[in-house]
Amino acid sequence: MTATSEPGRPLRLLWLQSGGCGGCTLSLLGAEKPDLLTALTAANVELLWHPSLSEATGGEVRVLLEAAAAGDQPVDILCLEGSVINGPGGTGRFHLMAGTGKPMRDWIAAIARRAGYVVAVGSCAAFGGVTAAGGNEVEACGLAYDGTRAGGLLGANFRSAKGLPVINIAGCPIHPGWFTDTLLQIGAGTLTPGDLDEWERPLAYTAHLVHHGCARNEFYEFKASAEQPGDLGCMMENLGCKGTQARADCNIRPWNGGGSCLDGNYACINCTAPGFEEPGHAFAVTPKVAGIPIGLPTDMPKAWFVALASLSKAATPKRLRDNAARPTPVVLPHDKRKDSA
Repeated sequence: MTATSEPGRPLRLLWLQSGGCGGCTLSLLGAEKPDLLTALTAANVELLWHPSLSEATGGEVRVLLEAAAAGDQPVDILCLEGSVINGPGGTGRFHLMAGTGKPMRDWIAAIARRAGYVVAVGSCAAFGGVTAAGGNEVEACGLAYDGTRAGGLLGANFRSAKGLPVINIAGCPIHPGWFTDTLLQIGAGTLTPGDLDEWERPLAYTAHLVHHGCARNEFYEFKASAEQPGDLGCMMENLGCKGTQARADCNIRPWNGGGSCLDGNYACINCTAPGFEEPGHAFAVTPKVAGIPIGLPTDMPKAWFVALASLSKAATPKRLRDNAARPTPVVLPHDKRKDSA
């Protein structure tokens, strides 16, 4: 039996965790407008089980998973957080489901093939992510991708009971709004393949660039670049920022109501993309050829960028040129500002 939508019945969501840090769950707990519980209610979703949020453990969970794998317990939405672990030697025995002696990947695959929707929560579940970096001794992969290669645990042609591929809410970690938006679309029955991009990520957040809304955009426009960490200028030219290439709305929809990596003076590392964890260079360095960054903005032709960069630098106002190399000001809480005045 596969998941079916009975009129009036809440959609049943099962959340599993595999090879990862749990950071997406931690981020999700900070969801605002709506918070997680409100989003679940609004989407008419019932949480069957979550390893961090549910009381059930041990035998209770094993009974639930067995029923879900057999089709006796309908699972409308299966969420996986963390990468699929296939090692050692393809056996999957590096990660066994406690008390079953059965690899976690086998549980995931069995339930995924019956679920109405399958959602990869975070870049690890989507593509392998940080868990698959380096030598990947644990043989980690994503649900439908192994890095940039289609396949993963479920195969390139996988479609859920509702006819959709794995929905990859990629990010390291995800913004809570990316998950709640997707959940509300699923709950409304409006999510279609046309709402996903070429990596099956929801366009609700990947239709934007991290560059959009960045507080350093005035420096970017005039190519007034930061030279070292902590400088106020644009970090694209010298400090590895990929905000002009990264697909996400981090600077349009602030994290925790008021921040982003760039607002925290960290360059964007494009964590929503497959393979971000191994860029082939230090994260805080911009590779160049003949002084021109290799990774150029995706929203304009390269020739335009090179020409405009030269013109922009020539026209840079002195105040921006001077300020670009100034340390980013530290904003203190109100009481500390008062004390230091």
